[in-house]
Amino acid sequence: MRWPPRFVTLAANFFLATVLSVMLAASAQAHSGSSAPPPPGIQIPSLTHGQMAVIARYRGDILDLARRQTVTDPTFWRLYNHGNLQFTYCLWGLMPGSLGDEDSPFNECSHAYLATAKALLAHMATMSSAERDAKALISDIDADMVRSGASWILCQYSGEPFSTGAVIEPRWRNVFLHLPSLAVLLATIAALIGASWVIFGGPRPRTA
Repeated sequence: MRWPPRFVTLAANFFLATVLSVMLAASAQAHSGSSAPPPPGIQIPSLTHGQMAVIARYRGDILDLARRQTVTDPTFWRLYNHGNLQFTYCLWGLMPGSLGDEDSPFNECSHAYLATAKALLAHMATMSSAERDAKALISDIDADMVRSGASWILCQYSGEPFSTGAVIEPRWRNVFLHLPSLAVLLATIAALIGASWVIFGGPRPRTA
């Protein structure tokens, strides 16, 4: 089947724009480097690789508790907003292997948003309005971590501290080296191209 020239041009422009965006992100990331000390802001303790999976299971409960709070403080909101922003940058945790695969370009940013969720829970344990529920949730999480031996499962990001002063972006330059992430990226591009064809390139009804 021969594609219409308009459709080919649209697909080519979209592909080039996607590649350029990834290259620009990789270039910026290469200059920033995660080995630098965290910027000013609320310092967030690191999270081991094993703890990530446990916190991920309880993240919904942590956020639900946070949303129920009516008496808060600036630290609470900085942690809450930073965690949501970091979660968005990490594509809402939807990329395959972002939690369990150390080679995933989304593993570091997953460490970041989950470490922030843990820090938010720890802060709520110091707030009078949330202390009781927060400590009960911490007890459940600690018991789960002990059962799974979470503290002993480490990876290259396990000792990395984070801060509300910076957002950890996915390692875009590594997407092309990580087959599951690359497959999702290509499938997304194909879906967008298909949608563009349906919307803009489909056959027009003939007029009488």
